[in-house]
Amino acid sequence: MLPTWTLPQDKNIGVQLMSLTLLLALTGCSGMDVIMASPKNVTALNGTEVKISCIFQSCYKMDPSVFVMNWTFQETKNDTEKMLMKFDKKKGMVPLRLDHFGDRVKFVGNLEKNDMSITLSEVEVKDEGYYHCNIINHPDRNAGRNNITLLVVLELTTPEDTTKAVAIGASVGGALALLILSMVVVKCLRHHKKQELISEEKMEEEEKLEAEVVTEEGTKQGYSLPEDA
Repeated sequence: MLPTWTLPQDKNIGVQLMSLTLLLALTGCSGMDVIMASPKNVTALNGTEVKISCIFQSCYKMDPSVFVMNWTFQETKNDTEKMLMKFDKKKGMVPLRLDHFGDRVKFVGNLEKNDMSITLSEVEVKDEGYYHCNIINHPDRNAGRNNITLLVVLELTTPEDTTKAVAIGASVGGALALLILSMVVVKCLRHHKKQELISEEKMEEEEKLEAEVVTEEGTKQGYSLPEDA
């Protein structure tokens, strides 16, 4: 059995789906779009098997008689897309044998759960490129399309390098968080000071207005306020 390269990007799929489900729940289904969830970038180790995920959400349950789906591949953005798998209403997901992939592409998703994911075995450097997940789920008006970039690496990073990267990332993240917090505090202080100044100015204006009213009333009644010595 081929070793499988576990993708850290796949951990975000569940979060994306929860967000999309919540979005549909809050906004309601308009029946206009297929909403997609998949990692934008996938990294695979040369010689292993990699999973390329594609999951969609729709207001309508998938109807095999009108459902349209296919996977396409481009080596570069200037190349023509080549279809490597498609949905057949009788056979389900059917791999199309391309010379480039042979029989290395397999469907590992679940149609009932709107999961269109595939795997690519014995990954090679030549497999790098752009993988497109295309879906039309009638009666949705607009099609769904996700573009996933596959990068193939020849060796893993060492634990030491990974630790350094995590440490640097944590330091940068901590510094950024501190900077943001400082900016928020400064902004709050400025806002508070501005509010105090506005309140003081307002009080001065009110006191001045009251003095003018009293002076005016005193003038009408035939007396004036005593002047300061």
